[in-house]
Amino acid sequence: MTLNRQAAMTLSTFLRSQIKPLSVCLILSLSLAACGKQEPAANGMAMPAMPVGVITLQATNVPIAAETVAQTEGAKEVEIRPRVGGIVLKKLFEEGAPIKQGQALFLIDPVPFQIALSNAKAQLAQQQAKVEQTEREALRLKSLLATESVSQREADNAWSDNSMAKAALAQYQANLREAQLNLSYTTVTSPLAGMAGRFELSEGALVNANTSLLTRVYQINPIWVRFSLSDSELALLGGYLSPARVKQLHLILPNGQDYSQTGQLNFAASSIDPQLATQQLRASFANADKALLPGQFVRVRVTTGSRKGVFLLPQTAVLTGDQGKFVFVAEKNAQGKVMAKVRPVVEGGWQGPSWVILSGLKAGEQVIADNLIKMRPGAEVLPHPYQEATPPSVKAK
Repeated sequence: MTLNRQAAMTLSTFLRSQIKPLSVCLILSLSLAACGKQEPAANGMAMPAMPVGVITLQATNVPIAAETVAQTEGAKEVEIRPRVGGIVLKKLFEEGAPIKQGQALFLIDPVPFQIALSNAKAQLAQQQAKVEQTEREALRLKSLLATESVSQREADNAWSDNSMAKAALAQYQANLREAQLNLSYTTVTSPLAGMAGRFELSEGALVNANTSLLTRVYQINPIWVRFSLSDSELALLGGYLSPARVKQLHLILPNGQDYSQTGQLNFAASSIDPQLATQQLRASFANADKALLPGQFVRVRVTTGSRKGVFLLPQTAVLTGDQGKFVFVAEKNAQGKVMAKVRPVVEGGWQGPSWVILSGLKAGEQVIADNLIKMRPGAEVLPHPYQEATPPSVKAK
């Protein structure tokens, strides 16, 4: 046991004596290896200038405008409801077809109203006969009163009966006019010209007066477009809108094309909607060819003026950082090399596919518009005129 312990201590002393020289050799080897790796970089050539497309700035004028989603609606939208109840015998129009003012749309069973009219006529004729009878009696008693053959009271009662008969006659005349009117209501007509909607029920349905919905008629020429703008959009346009402040109103159809007619603002809310923080607006557009239908989603471009001396840059040229929007500008340094420099800019929204730059740049400067993923401040660049990428053409088969 003593011999093994002495052997172990001797081996431990030997290993400790060898660790330091081995460590020193290992450190020296790593240092030489590192020097060997850095040597090519020290002797290598500098990075070449990066080719970039640049846009030479030219000041221009752009309209002060904002676009927003809108929805069309009829200038007048009328719900057609029957004024009398009954069975719908016939539909007299084509659904979705143009409708003239006063055109017949539905026929409600007129027989009960024809009977009511005949009854009113008979009651009126009966009452007219009664008026004539009481008038004759009053005149007869008047002549007898002169000879004192009847009392004054009997003569007065005769004239009272005649007056009451005449009052009842006026009531029966009103009943006759009501019956005639109800009979005319069995033919349901359109109160305005426009486009007919669909029939909500079917022929043979029982409808109630003033409650059952039969169809709708939309006046679509002119057509109205309802939209709203937020506080930020209104600030871009220069403040809250009114018909006097709006210079132009353009409509953009769902297919992206501009509508041929310009519009007029015919309503601007005098307050901001507290729930949506928007100003409610409405415009009117001519629609003689019926290219627009109620309920369509479109876009409205509102123009209130123009900005002068601004710059237009493509989307790829304007970047976003912690401090806001910025661009890279190609500028020569003191050694004559063209370097990329960061330039903060203030944008003023969109003009078509381009950013509107209000400040931060000068006419004649060159803004880098491509290779921006690899771009770093202070990098040397080789500028050439920028060309926007065009979609590849489709080859004919």
